[in-house]
Amino acid sequence: MYKYVNYRHIKRGGDVEEQQVTPSQPSSPVVMSSAKSGLPDSMKLIIGAGGIYSAFLYYGSLQEDVFRYVSADGESFKQAWFLQVLEALANVVVGFVGMKLMGETKGIPLKMFGISGAAQVSAKACTSLALANGLSFPVATLAKSGKMAPVMAGSLLLGGATYSVREYLQVAAIIGGTAVVSMGKKKGAASNSSLGI
Repeated sequence: MYKYVNYRHIKRGGDVEEQQVTPSQPSSPVVMSSAKSGLPDSMKLIIGAGGIYSAFLYYGSLQEDVFRYVSADGESFKQAWFLQVLEALANVVVGFVGMKLMGETKGIPLKMFGISGAAQVSAKACTSLALANGLSFPVATLAKSGKMAPVMAGSLLLGGATYSVREYLQVAAIIGGTAVVSMGKKKGAASNSSLGI
């Protein structure tokens, strides 16, 4: 009824010592549950992707509202950097609250995160400046999606990368979509300006 269990202990010198230990109670089979609790992974993916798209579309709507605002004296909102500072401050507050609730991550490369954060803030500021100069949010988003074209060109010229025909067609479709949306806008107050583009 009782089983002997072998334990191996490795000492600093590399010598191995084995001991036999008798358990105090009879061994019983371990039952592992393979059933997952909660939602299935596919539902989590749908909820996560839906949340990202919903939040991003709402964010874009608010961005356009801010930059379409015209005061009583006819002046529009042009303080893109001020808006960017407010967004960055909100990110810091949300990040701090998340860190306190979920716990701090030890050993992250702060320098790399700092460089990445500065690049993100600069990119968002450039998007805000484009919106302030008359570019619509959908066109700005499509144009940002086309950033893979210069990345592909640089990888081809400098890194010797190769891409499939499908990848070339995807980049062409994104750039074509940007052109169609920007040229398809009607003339008027909501049209895209060349300065914004």
